[in-house]
Amino acid sequence: MADVSIQPVRTALLSVSDKTGLIEFATRLAAMDIALLSTGGTARALREAGLSVTDVSSVTGFPEIMDGRVKTLHPKIHGGLLAKRDNPAHMAAADEHDISMIDLVVINLYPFARTVAGGADFDTCIENIDIGGPAMVRASAKNHAFVTVVTDPSDYDEIAGRLAGQGGIDSMTKKQLAAKAFAMTAAYDQMVTDWLTDSNPNRDVMPGTLQLSAPLVSQLRYGENPHQSAAIYTGNTSGPSVLSATQVQGKALSYNNINDTDAALRLVCEFDQPAIAIIKHANPCGVAVAENLVQAWQAALAADPVSAFGGIVAANRPLDGTAAEKIASIFTEVVIAPEADEAAKKILAEKTNLRLLLTGGMPDPEQAGLLVKSVLGGYLVQSRDNGRLGAADLKIVTKRHPDARQTADMLIAWKIAKHVKSNAIVYVRDGISAGIGAGQMSRVDSCRIAAEKARAVADQNGWETPRTNGSVVASDAFFPFADGLVSAIEAGAEAVIQPGGSVRDDEVIAAADEAGIAMVFAGMRHFNH
Repeated sequence: MADVSIQPVRTALLSVSDKTGLIEFATRLAAMDIALLSTGGTARALREAGLSVTDVSSVTGFPEIMDGRVKTLHPKIHGGLLAKRDNPAHMAAADEHDISMIDLVVINLYPFARTVAGGADFDTCIENIDIGGPAMVRASAKNHAFVTVVTDPSDYDEIAGRLAGQGGIDSMTKKQLAAKAFAMTAAYDQMVTDWLTDSNPNRDVMPGTLQLSAPLVSQLRYGENPHQSAAIYTGNTSGPSVLSATQVQGKALSYNNINDTDAALRLVCEFDQPAIAIIKHANPCGVAVAENLVQAWQAALAADPVSAFGGIVAANRPLDGTAAEKIASIFTEVVIAPEADEAAKKILAEKTNLRLLLTGGMPDPEQAGLLVKSVLGGYLVQSRDNGRLGAADLKIVTKRHPDARQTADMLIAWKIAKHVKSNAIVYVRDGISAGIGAGQMSRVDSCRIAAEKARAVADQNGWETPRTNGSVVASDAFFPFADGLVSAIEAGAEAVIQPGGSVRDDEVIAAADEAGIAMVFAGMRHFNH
């Protein structure tokens, strides 16, 4: 049975910024005797392709004004989009005011996201906020019973085929296209909202209404576990990321791969020196800074070679062949780096199960943003933890002062602790993680586990003492009692960085002085749950 809701398409309005597939689609429409109505650059492109097109201004009887800010915001356009064809009063009003019906609307919007990402100035970004386009899209989508709205060039071929085959578009397809159109305008508005919020000096103030709009990128095979469904959605932030990276080789990333690789990239971008971070289950197991990536890799691997097996490796410098050869020496799930030369790509290509991701650059560790977590009944939202410290920010609270090496190691340990699940304890010596205790209910247990892992590595390598001897230690939150500090001292720590702020700070400081070690207060906490 024929779909009685299919109305013939006689007039199409085309106004697109992204002209991908435009000419081919418009040519197919014209071949079906569909009149083409257009604006500005789109009309010019159609004419240059030899197509007959009517300017919107000749329909409205009003020219484009104010540098193109006003051109389609006119009753003769919106009346043609919003009129209900089965409503006699609507059609009578259209006849009275000489308003012609528009049956097909093909629109995509000004490239606002690309303009912002390109570093354009404020005024240029403002001019790339589309007004007329979203108005027409929303009007058409509202009236989808009578108007087909197409906002995605990937739909052109299907729509042209349906028009050729049945003379119009069925009601279900029009409804699906309308939903897609509203999702597009919602995402566009959210991009503008985010940009204006980031431009606001009070950007740390939580929004009055949380709006989430992220288009689907792809379905994943499953989530953290096989019985959970999962998908990737793209956000509106710009800059290098796991989701924007180019995957050079390897099978599709899993949910856990993406989560762990994101954790690795966030950590390694904290360092100015060449650095390697090895991640397992979103926690670092080996981190090192050095003069080059090869040295950083060797040190990070030696920090915990057992846990590194099957891990995620992040580098903050381009990979060369030598570094790639070292990394490929153990089983690795994912390698992510800003770039890789041809020698590195060739070496890693031999590991067919390894995924290589190239970001084109490093994220800004100080970039602002919101972190959203789903809870029963709603969402928890907080600003991103982009807190960073320098040596001048540290408050020395003990009789002994840290030397330059200890201060440098404390800042490295502090950066690592920020990315370890709380309660976090991180030992570092000479720019290399010596032991990491993550996610324990007791801070003392984190101290103990980190020290035990360091001892296990020493035993494996035949070292007389673990690398925690002579190390510094970072605690992501204050020591509530002296016992955690005493445990770190027993493991060999000679300097401590912690936030401070406990009611028992005096007791903890006294324990540090009694042991003759240095301790500094960061004045900042780095919980990571």
